[in-house]
Amino acid sequence: MDRRHFISFSVATLAGVFGVNRVVSSSESTVTKTVPLKKSHAEWRKLLNQKQFNVLFEEGTEPPGSSPLNNEKRAGTFVCAACYQPLFDSASKYESGTGWPSFFQALPGATGTSRDWKLIVPRTEYHCSRCGGHQGHIFDDGPKPTGKRYCNNGVALNFVPKGESLPELRA
Repeated sequence: MDRRHFISFSVATLAGVFGVNRVVSSSESTVTKTVPLKKSHAEWRKLLNQKQFNVLFEEGTEPPGSSPLNNEKRAGTFVCAACYQPLFDSASKYESGTGWPSFFQALPGATGTSRDWKLIVPRTEYHCSRCGGHQGHIFDDGPKPTGKRYCNNGVALNFVPKGESLPELRA
């Protein structure tokens, strides 16, 4: 059992003991219907490069300023690099000064959240609601209208310019 599954199992078990019904929640109130995608780490390793796999399925972080998506200004859609689910419209992207692509709002139902205690203080991690791939963390220092900053690892995203077809979701 890998670390992510062990932690998920442990949290779910504790939630059951303490009567918590939902540990992971949708980041939006309107949830689109997606088919959850379950693949083993071995299957994901075959589909992703090492940097993508590290961020998406080992909860790594890319160095700040390293993503070409920081400078992406065109209209379009940002999709999960693992399963291709659309996550963000480019209209919600803004320059946060952090060195990572930042957004003030995810597409409805595109992300789920969980608590991350890696830095001792709790943070809200968000991930793709379809494949579970780690995308980044949500902070309360973003611009209006939401006040949120979805601080995303660029390597966990692909960009599809407006007018181009979105890739077919991975099965």
